[in-house]
Amino acid sequence: MKIKSVKFNFIMNFILTASNFIFPLITFPYVSRVLGASGTGKVSFAISVVSYFTMVAALGIPTYGIRTTAKVRDDQEKLNRTTQEILSIHLFMMLLVSIVYILAILFVPRFQSDRTLFLVVGVSILLDPLGVNWLYQGLEQYGYIAKRSIFLKFVGVILMFMFIHSPDDYVFYGVTSILASAGSNVLNFINLRKYVSLKPVGHYDIKQHLKPILILFAQVVAVNIYTNLDNVMLGFMKTDVDVGLYAAAVKVKTILTSLVTSLGAVLLPRLSYYIMEGRKKEFQTLIRKAYNFVIVIALPLMLFTIFYARDCLVFLSGKEFIGATLAMQVIAPTIVLIGLSNLLGIQVLTPLNKEKQLVYSVVAGAVADLILNIIFIPKMGAAGASLGTLVAEFVVLIVQIMYLKDLFFKISKQVQYWKVLVALVLASIISIKCSGVVDMVFLKLIVAGISFFGIYGIILLLTKETFVQNYVVDGILKKSFLKKKGK
Repeated sequence: MKIKSVKFNFIMNFILTASNFIFPLITFPYVSRVLGASGTGKVSFAISVVSYFTMVAALGIPTYGIRTTAKVRDDQEKLNRTTQEILSIHLFMMLLVSIVYILAILFVPRFQSDRTLFLVVGVSILLDPLGVNWLYQGLEQYGYIAKRSIFLKFVGVILMFMFIHSPDDYVFYGVTSILASAGSNVLNFINLRKYVSLKPVGHYDIKQHLKPILILFAQVVAVNIYTNLDNVMLGFMKTDVDVGLYAAAVKVKTILTSLVTSLGAVLLPRLSYYIMEGRKKEFQTLIRKAYNFVIVIALPLMLFTIFYARDCLVFLSGKEFIGATLAMQVIAPTIVLIGLSNLLGIQVLTPLNKEKQLVYSVVAGAVADLILNIIFIPKMGAAGASLGTLVAEFVVLIVQIMYLKDLFFKISKQVQYWKVLVALVLASIISIKCSGVVDMVFLKLIVAGISFFGIYGIILLLTKETFVQNYVVDGILKKSFLKKKGK
């Protein structure tokens, strides 16, 4: 089985991440204007609820599966057996959770009011085990993952414009919202035989997986508390409009965060493999590159979001969503915090088999989020939910740094912060002055984006910042030039 390079996997995953950025830019402005805050809030609430059931059914398999299959990928028989063992656990849990979900729809009044919507989005619970996404990631098949996902997103966009024309069509929005993941799961299962055999191999040892899966499950539960509980608590404590406003703010944050974590997503299988092989030097080198990447990419995205939150919301969702401006500004720093905690937690603690420390960090964050949500959501609505998430992500990062302080300070010292800071200050001043002379929202965002990120990039190039110099100038531009010259 051919394993692609980290660079190829990163490019493929970055293309996938870019699609996660581009497609919402196409669809969300249309959907939010047609359905309004109430309609988008209904769907956001339903998907958040379903995510809890999907989470329970999956336990800690999504992360555990990546790490485990990456370690046995060189032995086909072990890979077949491991895949079958993990898949059987997932299927069993899916059946149990599906029964509970149906009972919830029948007897919980808040769910009964939108029974059809909940039934539609609940299909993702049934199909989630079939996707075995953890296997494809463990085998580093990011080319396939990217092509499959982009195709299904394209189909979803077409269906969205075909069937969503009025506020009453929010159920169709629910369908298109889960289409990419549901369709991906079906295609993954059909394509599965290319990599593993599902023919029984015998000598199964299900028990060996249970403890690490349950430990990672505790982590997933805690993370989901402060990523989805905000929507659920807003749905119960406030109105669908508040959920819709918060969803608009989180939508932008999620898109930008995915750009920051795009490199980290491809590192877990490779880092797990390095640890298994005892290649600590390569492990630390890769972590250092990833940390530098997060700092250089996340900080400008955070600042741009804070400066132009109102304009982004008006452009993406319409003036009805201006009320989400403060929520979006408050939650913007989590772009940096999540980028760093994703690196330290998922990419470092997990390959090192330190899942317990990872669980402790996210539990601390979940507790902080729950308490702050109870205090601030009734008073501040969507902005209160954003504040809870911001503090939660900060707590998670601090706890992880405590566990990895030696490694963290070792890799963090090698970043040229002053160059990044100078670039950010100059980019901010120039972009604010340039965009200030434009009134039209769309043109203002274009002028702001080009001036901000253009100046930021130029300053980093002129000051020869380490990441830009080593991995953009020397790693990409020079190699491309030499190839052309060689031809």
